[in-house]
Amino acid sequence: MKTKLILAAAAACTLYAPAIGQNAPQHIVSLYRAAPGQQVALLKWMAKQDQVSAAAGVPASQIYVHTSGDSWDYLVINPVTTKEQDDAFDAAAKKMGVTNGPRASIEFRTMIASHTDTTANGPQTAAQILAALGEK
Repeated sequence: MKTKLILAAAAACTLYAPAIGQNAPQHIVSLYRAAPGQQVALLKWMAKQDQVSAAAGVPASQIYVHTSGDSWDYLVINPVTTKEQDDAFDAAAKKMGVTNGPRASIEFRTMIASHTDTTANGPQTAAQILAALGEK
């Protein structure tokens, strides 16, 4: 049974194709719903993460605040980082006394009720996507 699962996983990996003929994702798009009463704490936590990012030479998050519609509070766009950028972030966080690594994830989850993460490429226009597809 294990062999069948391994073969199936290997086949799935070889058949994987990025969406719309694109390479590896460039951004992580996240939707966050703050835990009740934790909006300010969550924003302060994200601001501290942006300070660490700046110290590490990693771009800051782009945050969009919900105004109407669905139940999310913040839409956050971050670049997909390299291992070197992740290491620089961890070093900067440690130097600044900011929680990092697995403990940071636990700390973060005390401030959110739910979240989703999606990878995406962009920003692009429809014409740029069509050109990448060889369409006019």
